[in-house]
Order: sequence, then structure tokens, then C-alpha cells
Amino acid sequence: MFSGAHVILYSTDADADRTFLKDTLGFAHVDADDGWLIFKLPPAEVAVHPTEGPPQHELYLMCDDIEQVLAQLSARGTEIAQPLSDQGWGRLATVRLPSGAELPLYEPRHPVAHSLPAPPA
Repeated sequence: MFSGAHVILYSTDADADRTFLKDTLGFAHVDADDGWLIFKLPPAEVAVHPTEGPPQHELYLMCDDIEQVLAQLSARGTEIAQPLSDQGWGRLATVRLPSGAELPLYEPRHPVAHSLPAPPA
């Protein structure tokens, strides 16, 4: 039924954050027009959490070895905005994008849904 998901990050410095995704994280991309980069993401999953406040959306980049990823990003000059912490459900840290926004990185402890086979068409 669906072919993928499109995530939008709103940024106060979109050009710098696009460069970070392209050069620092190494995400493959296409140029939609005149430098407007659209990035290929790793496999994804979605969870729905209850809230008593207004609905919101979050993006976490998942990794198998968060310590290794943080070390690689630090070596490339990326600021670790929130250090690695154990949340019970997984390990979490954030890195700072050039715009100043934080991007969460997460090593899950739960079985990952993106490893499931695709549903029949």
C-alpha cells in the first residue's frame, strides 16, 4: 500500500543542516531542484505514544552501536549535545545540527520492526 515515509525537518539554517546530513552523516540523496536535497533514510518504524499535551512528532536515528556512532561523529567534529544515557527501553544521546537543533540517536533494546518482512501487496 505504501512505498515509504517522507520526514520533514524544519530548520533555521536548512542549507547547513542539509550539508550535515550529506557530508557528516553520509546520507545518499537526490537533488529535487536547485540544491533542494532529499535524503534516503535507513529502514524506519513508527510508534504511537499517548500524550496529554498537544500531538507532536519526533525523529530518532536508530543505530546498532550508539557508542561507535557517537565516536565517529565526534571525530568528524559533531557536538554531542546530550550525552549517552540509559532510558531502560534503549540508550539515547543527541547531536547538535549546525542550525543548533538537536537530533536524537537511539540504540533500541526492543525487537526492531524494520527487520520484519514486508506485508503482502
